[in-house]
Amino acid sequence: MKGPLFYSKILLFGEYGIIKDSKGLSIPYSFYNGALKMNDENSDSAKASNNGLKLFVEHLKTIDSEIVEFDFDSLDRDVESGMYFDSSIPQGYGVGSSGALVAAIYDKYAKAKITVLENLTREKLLTLKTIFAEMESFFHGKSSGLDPLNSYLSIPILINSKDNIEATGIPSQESRGKGAVFLLDSGIIGETAPMVSIFMDNMKQEGFRKMLKDQFIKHTDACVDDFLNGDIKSLFKNTKQLSKVVLNHFKPMIPKQFHELWKKGIETNEYYLKLCGSGGGGYILGFTEDFNKAQQSLSDYKLEVVYNF
Repeated sequence: MKGPLFYSKILLFGEYGIIKDSKGLSIPYSFYNGALKMNDENSDSAKASNNGLKLFVEHLKTIDSEIVEFDFDSLDRDVESGMYFDSSIPQGYGVGSSGALVAAIYDKYAKAKITVLENLTREKLLTLKTIFAEMESFFHGKSSGLDPLNSYLSIPILINSKDNIEATGIPSQESRGKGAVFLLDSGIIGETAPMVSIFMDNMKQEGFRKMLKDQFIKHTDACVDDFLNGDIKSLFKNTKQLSKVVLNHFKPMIPKQFHELWKKGIETNEYYLKLCGSGGGGYILGFTEDFNKAQQSLSDYKLEVVYNF
């Protein structure tokens, strides 16, 4: 048995901001994916995943059946038979490893599920987001439900605010374009929960809240609009501002050894870095108007292109 593939995701804009109702834009990233499988190979990773699934199923049993109901007879039976999540999605890298698993379990075992083929009204999207937030809270303590939503639907999602999300189209890529959005591998595994906890502590300070509203959310919203409208000039202007704000106010989320590299990008305009997910390690997201230049400048690091301008 092998289930359908569920892709990783990249939140291009909106990390942390969407907690406080900024806009956000999340896109599927098919380079990484995962699927439910029966354990026919008895490998250590399959066993570890199966043990993790057993704990996850216990969590699912605590979710109010008004929100979502599962076919636990089948789920328990499959998990006991050694089912695991076979995934190439790196964990702790901000590209939605737990989101893909949540999507796969919902797809196979939820009763009365909302399918991708339906007319996805805003109500249905919000219902899915609520269900996925409950399911994914097992992994992060608190979840917006957006990662699994993106993985489940495999289409770009525009977050206008907490209660206003919609499927969207993004401008088609320029295969010969020099500009790019890329992932930089920090080589460090990030943990979501501690980073979110630092953010929540900072939110208790009035100055931080003001900065978030007046600078961080302002530039995040502008970046989302620029990206969707294909206004590349304005996008890079706003991404530079966003990169500055993150360097000045989200330092704990940027691994120390990347502080100088971050600053160098802003000073040279060769690339601008931003958080990918909650930060603390994993991938760092980069934006550049000239990928060859950025590559030379960041030659010590592994870069993966996500989108070409």
